[in-house]
Amino acid sequence: MKRFKAYFALTFICAIVAVFAAKYAGADGNLQNLKHIIIITQGDHSFDNYLGALPYASGTPYHSGLCNSNDHRCVDGLTCSQNNHGLVCHNSNVAEDGTTVSAFHQTAFCTDDLDHGWTGSHLEGNFTFPNMMLSSSPNDGFVRQNQDSAGNDGRMDPAASPAMGYYTEADLPFYYGLAQTFALDDRYFSSLAGPAFPNRAYELAATSFGHVSNAEILPPPGGYKPIGGTIFDLLDRNGVTWTNYSGNFATSLIFRSAANSHIASIAAFMADAAAGRLPAVSFVDPVFTFSARGTDEHPPSDIRAGEFYVANLVRAVRNGPNWGSSAIFITYDQHGGFYDHVAPPRANQNGLNSPDGIDPGLCEDLSYPPMSMRPGGGANCLGLPLTRHSFEEATSLCPMLVQPNEAYPSFCAGFNQLGFRVPLIVVAPFSKPHYVSHTVGDHTSLLAIIEQRFLTRGGQRPHMTSRDEYADTLSDIFDFNHSPSLNARIPSAPASSSSDPGCG
Repeated sequence: MKRFKAYFALTFICAIVAVFAAKYAGADGNLQNLKHIIIITQGDHSFDNYLGALPYASGTPYHSGLCNSNDHRCVDGLTCSQNNHGLVCHNSNVAEDGTTVSAFHQTAFCTDDLDHGWTGSHLEGNFTFPNMMLSSSPNDGFVRQNQDSAGNDGRMDPAASPAMGYYTEADLPFYYGLAQTFALDDRYFSSLAGPAFPNRAYELAATSFGHVSNAEILPPPGGYKPIGGTIFDLLDRNGVTWTNYSGNFATSLIFRSAANSHIASIAAFMADAAAGRLPAVSFVDPVFTFSARGTDEHPPSDIRAGEFYVANLVRAVRNGPNWGSSAIFITYDQHGGFYDHVAPPRANQNGLNSPDGIDPGLCEDLSYPPMSMRPGGGANCLGLPLTRHSFEEATSLCPMLVQPNEAYPSFCAGFNQLGFRVPLIVVAPFSKPHYVSHTVGDHTSLLAIIEQRFLTRGGQRPHMTSRDEYADTLSDIFDFNHSPSLNARIPSAPASSSSDPGCG
């Protein structure tokens, strides 16, 4: 009983501290000056893969090194040096044959798709003990987990396997220009070590409610119904306008019927930005495809096609009447199997093993009564042949989990760790210029920003799970009173071409 009373007292104190922290933490200036939040989510690139060479770019305002938390000109990127042949980076992984494969400049704009599944991602983090990734993530398995790209002689050919590749300012001039002009975060992570669907679920519902597989992205009729609801539900309940602009698939359809998903085209986004009629919250999805023509940047899509697409979106907002009151968040759903050197940290969710009590592979949601509230009983995750992808993925990493109705083994990887780092660039008049935030965030931080700005009443920020409840709002990035980047120039972006290297 004494132990219970002590636990209750500690929990109560933590809750009070969290309330006061949420009430008084904030950006410089008046958050109410922000009237439009635009979230552009691309696919499948780690921070090191895209921005790891940022501190070595010509004329960059940034420097490399072990970054002090107060040094906002420091970027925790790759460890590199310059020689007569250009940039030489020293981060490495070991191949199966013992060959050391160092990070290298990737010159192909279209590359092979890499392993970024639940099991594969944990092997990339800790190849020997993947279930211990939370306690130790040396990030040593990227090469071995993607060894299929090795040459027939068994030796790893870096040019044949893109896992250790990185791009430079010459390859991605628009993204590098934005990162050097506005603000970025070098401690922004995907929400779990795994594929797109569960990460995008976290971005919209602060949980994947047990799902760890992309194979379940197509929802049951009417959409998945997470127990805590979605950000769409919160926005509707509070009368906040929102639209899901999309290229060919709107991610709001994962949770809602088409008639209730607020879907509009990318052309409509361009028109709304030009006319100054953007909603309070915009979710912008690319053209998803498995060809070079996609705008999602998911391999083998041409990264230049995605960059050019994003540039057009940003320029439309920048040149439109809503620019002075907008913030654009450009990020990536997950790392895509590409190397990053930073160990993913513990998720900030009040010490819980999962944000809503639902464990990997034991899916639960309200869309499939009466089974929906039983572990493993959620729609498309029933433990039945052909429909148990998440359960099979969970047991692949955690063989001790045998039946869906069993308790999830505490020593197996869970939802208490973030995924690998991904880029986050914040383009806004309010962005502190040439600024690098080192605040730990993930996709639920974007939910927290929306909740803080549009949904908070009486100092209380609503939430869906413990993940968005305790997520940082990344407020240090902004100065809402002085708009220091109001007149900042938007860099140009080259269009993609059929002659882009690797895309023929």
